[in-house]
Amino acid sequence: MPSTTPAKILRNFLFPALSKSFFIRLIILSLSCYLIFSYVLIPLRIQGHSMEPTYKNGSYAFCWRLKYLYTQVEQFDIVTVRFAGKSTMLLKRVLEQFDIVTVRFAGKSTMLLKRVLALPGDTLEFREGLLYINDKQVDEPYIKYHSPWSLSPRLIKPGYAYVVGDNRGTDMSRHHFGQVNMDRIIGSVVL
Repeated sequence: MPSTTPAKILRNFLFPALSKSFFIRLIILSLSCYLIFSYVLIPLRIQGHSMEPTYKNGSYAFCWRLKYLYTQVEQFDIVTVRFAGKSTMLLKRVLEQFDIVTVRFAGKSTMLLKRVLALPGDTLEFREGLLYINDKQVDEPYIKYHSPWSLSPRLIKPGYAYVVGDNRGTDMSRHHFGQVNMDRIIGSVVL
């Protein structure tokens, strides 16, 4: 029985023999990584301040596309949404109020992280910076920066959700928010 030292084991691990089995494992690993990080667990880089303090500019997260395969979206969940480009199918199209979503505007790389505030059939409005859903004031503990946003009541259309960022310390005109088609939901966001 040949003697194997820790140094030899480490050397064989870091510099394996270039055999047929090595290349087969390399191809399987590469293909698995491509599929996982392109379709199941999509890496996201947060750019911008619209979701602060929940998500910081320059931080990283992942879009987990399989979360809603067997479960429903619940209050305060984080999900990803695509605004333009090829439509994607959500495994389960059930959203709850206060879900956080990433909105994809075009292509495969530009998304916005947002929170779902209202669902189909809800009426949403802002009065002096306070959120009202169906004429009831909603406490938003995740909001750190308040400003006197005012937005007249609007009914959320069937098949749509209303999304807004958590950083409301700036003027409304500087934010991307509004109703998003549920078909644009891609998955949940995980750190």
